[in-house]
Amino acid sequence: MSARPPRGAPSSDLAVARVVGVHGRHSVIETPGGRRLLAHGRGKKSETVVGDNVRWQVSGDEGVIESVEPRTSLLKRQDEWRSKNFAANIDLLLVMVATDPPYSESQLARALVAAEDGRIDAKIVLNKIDLPEAAAARERLAPYRAMGYDVLEVAVKADPAGTKALLQPLLEGKTTLVLGPSGMGKSTLVNLLVPHADAQVGEISKALKSGKHTTTTTTWYWLDDAHRSALIDSPGFQEFGIHHIEAPRLASLMRDYAMYFGDCKFANCTHRHEPSCGVRAAIARGDIAPTRERIYEELMDELERAASRH
Repeated sequence: MSARPPRGAPSSDLAVARVVGVHGRHSVIETPGGRRLLAHGRGKKSETVVGDNVRWQVSGDEGVIESVEPRTSLLKRQDEWRSKNFAANIDLLLVMVATDPPYSESQLARALVAAEDGRIDAKIVLNKIDLPEAAAARERLAPYRAMGYDVLEVAVKADPAGTKALLQPLLEGKTTLVLGPSGMGKSTLVNLLVPHADAQVGEISKALKSGKHTTTTTTWYWLDDAHRSALIDSPGFQEFGIHHIEAPRLASLMRDYAMYFGDCKFANCTHRHEPSCGVRAAIARGDIAPTRERIYEELMDELERAASRH
C-alpha cells in the first residue's frame, strides 16, 4: 500500500482515478492500473459523478477523494424538486427512442437541450425499425435530421449484428452516455455492446458492498480490453427537467431556433410575440416545424415559472 501523503498536501501531488460508480455518498474509483475501490469525499455530500477524474489518497482499505478535476462536459437535469448529474467528461450522448412504444418528443427535445448546454455531441438512436410504426417515427424525427442531428436506425433485438456494425465504429475511443426513457430497449443495447456486462456490474457492486446492482445508479462499462472506449448506462427516466437553464438562453440551445435568431430586430427577443423576429418569420415560412414551436412555448412557460419561484 502506498504511503499516505500528509494531510493538507497539495491535491496536484495526489494520484488521479476515475469515478466508475456512485451510490449515495460513496463512489467506486478505478486507478490507471485497473484497481477498483470504494472512496468517499471529505464533506457530508458527495459532489462526484460517474466519469469524473478525481485526486485521491488511501485511508485504511478505502480511498478519500480530495478534489475533482475540471470537467470537459456535464449532463444534468433539474426539476423543481431535485437536480441530478448524469455523468461528466462525456464525448458522445446517444438519446434512445423507439418506434413502439411511442416516444415523447418533449423529453427528446429536453435531453438534446441539456446536451447542447453541457457541450456534448448528441445523436438520436431510433430502435425497433423492424416494426410497422417505423415510418411514422421517422417522420416525427425529420425536423431533427433537418437541424443536423444524426438519426441512427437500429433493431437491437431483430438485427443485433447490424446494430453492432453501425454503432461500434462510432463509440471507438470515446466515452459515450446512453440515455432514454424506460421501454426503449436501452438495457438490451448495453448488453449487446458490452462484453461481460454482468461481470462489470458485479465488480462495482462488490466495491460498493451492495450485493447487487440497482438500476437507479449510473454505471460505467469498458467496451474494450485496452480501456479506450467506454459506455455509460443511466437509469431510465420519464421526466427530464431543464430548470438549470435560464429562459433567455433556451433558443440558443435549440438548433432550429438558433439558426434564425440572428435575424431578429431586438437583441433580447423572446421569439414569441416581438415584431421583426427572425424565428417567427421562419415559423411562418414552415422552416421550423409546428411541433418544435409547441415545445419551445412549453419549455419557456416552464422556465419562466421556475424563475418566478426563486
